[in-house]
Amino acid sequence: MIVAVPGWNSQGVIEPFDLGNPTSLARSPYEVSLLDFVKHYAISSARRTILRGFLDYRAALHNAGVNQGFQWVDGSFTEQVELLQSRDPKDVDVVTFIIDGGQVNYLLAAPLFDAERMSQLHHVDAYCVELNIPPRELVFWSSYWYSMWSHRRNQQWKGFLQIDLDPTSDSAALAYLNNLDAQGGTP
Repeated sequence: MIVAVPGWNSQGVIEPFDLGNPTSLARSPYEVSLLDFVKHYAISSARRTILRGFLDYRAALHNAGVNQGFQWVDGSFTEQVELLQSRDPKDVDVVTFIIDGGQVNYLLAAPLFDAERMSQLHHVDAYCVELNIPPRELVFWSSYWYSMWSHRRNQQWKGFLQIDLDPTSDSAALAYLNNLDAQGGTP
């Protein structure tokens, strides 16, 4: 179920679950729309640069036939690092969970999961999990990424986001960024 992008708590992170109802299904990863994600985080020039890179990265995935699945989005980009660490975020961390219905061109897609290269090209620290792998392996990788991303390095618990890989809203998200830049960066 798609929800609004959760705001930062007083500690500058997304809550990992609904504090008022800790056993509810309202918890990380929060499924949000791409456009809401872009609108929520386009609050500075540095963040807009990273968002453009993220949208360029998604376009490269779509060009390689990677159109089905979803992305878990995290890292300092989803934290209030400007306040927490007195710096801008450097990139956005993304794990793309791919459903391969036979249309993925792996010659084009494989380089898109070179984290170092994608960080340099698109400001995206990129990883991949195929959803059609054996169930034990899928549970392993899902648990791995959830445990990696559910806390900060200082062991503070936090939440992260999930965005559908469907390309239909990418042009609206890019148009929003273009319009924002044309207005001097102010919504």
